[in-house]
Amino acid sequence: MHAAAAAAAAVAPVGAPRSRGLRRPHGRAAVVRGASASSSSDASSSSSSSSSSSSSSNPPRSRDFRFCVDRGGTFTDVYAEVPDAANPFRTLKLLSEDPANYESAPREGIRRILEEVTGNAIPRDAPVPTERIEFIRMGTTVATNALLERDGARSALVVTRGFKDLLEIGNQARPDIFDLKIERPSRLYERVLEVDERARVLDTRSRASDREAASAASAAADDDGAAGGVVVAGVTGEDILVERAIDLEALRPRLQALLDDGIKSLAVVFMHAYAFPNHERAAGDLARSMGFERVSTSSELVPMVKIVPRGHTASVDAYLTPCIRTYLDAFLSGFDDGLKDVNVSFMQSDGGLTPAGSFSGYKAILSGPAGGVVGFARTTSGEADGAPVIGFDMGGTSTDVSRHDGASTGFEQVTEVRSIHWSPYDPVRV
Repeated sequence: MHAAAAAAAAVAPVGAPRSRGLRRPHGRAAVVRGASASSSSDASSSSSSSSSSSSSSNPPRSRDFRFCVDRGGTFTDVYAEVPDAANPFRTLKLLSEDPANYESAPREGIRRILEEVTGNAIPRDAPVPTERIEFIRMGTTVATNALLERDGARSALVVTRGFKDLLEIGNQARPDIFDLKIERPSRLYERVLEVDERARVLDTRSRASDREAASAASAAADDDGAAGGVVVAGVTGEDILVERAIDLEALRPRLQALLDDGIKSLAVVFMHAYAFPNHERAAGDLARSMGFERVSTSSELVPMVKIVPRGHTASVDAYLTPCIRTYLDAFLSGFDDGLKDVNVSFMQSDGGLTPAGSFSGYKAILSGPAGGVVGFARTTSGEADGAPVIGFDMGGTSTDVSRHDGASTGFEQVTEVRSIHWSPYDPVRV
């Protein structure tokens, strides 16, 4: 179980993901609030809680419950800071899946703690009250396990014609170079649609022939009537030659065939979309208007050079985001209308927190594992010898092994993961 995720969430500042992680030299002190009642922040919290609970005639202090949840594949752990001077911390462990008793384990844990501390009965079939909740922070392995078990959404890849096998070929990375029998993981998408579109970056510094080719192409249409040869400015400032404009009307019936077959999630990956995202946006807008539930365009997720990691990221996002959204909808729907005033955030693969509305598949791949790393690094950093620490986080569904160098300089964000054991050949930007 990724039990350290709750501790990490309890101290991680809420906000957008950061280019560098939590940079606080004295990480041990930062989490003592969650481990001991002797810290100054605890004293302040306990004092306030005590004054609040000392007289039942006074109204309860607003927003005095804080929840951190670690939702694993087998068990869910809930850690709460509550307005009880005698016992300011509560923990609870539940089965992550128990449909006979509750729909959402994290919400059920929050309901039980609220009921126990306040003394007010909260029926399981009633919305959970939120007027006293300050924040809910969660790390989860829902996406991790869906990827490991190949239990994501049915999806398709929409790619520039001629590159249908690009993501399967990958970048030729071989972690086990002497392995004579390499077992490649199955691909995430079921179908591939090749699209007649093409744009390329002009090398105006050394190849005048590119300009000449553009001028020649502008003077005539392609043999099949598709407009081409237009030179435009890309978002990177480079000149882009649109050799073949995308034909949306030709794409429409092919997308409809996917919908008719029950595929409602798409990854759109076009060549040079990092510099010229127009074609991806147009295809994405068309797909959304037709009823696709998730459309992941690579240029929107990770506008970077190198189509292989960009494409893998988009395909992972299309595969996992429907699972994440289904899970979030089930969790959030059981609270009352006041939830909009509660700070609800989820841990991302980079160790930062993001609002529920921004939490998507590719950001959630290492949500639970990242929480474990942040948690043990914060609780062990600052030791006198500064020795590296090995983290071993074993759950019922997956196990994570990590290493922290013991230094007090904070965390560095690793942006490209190549050696994920479920797919060692597929770089995914997280």
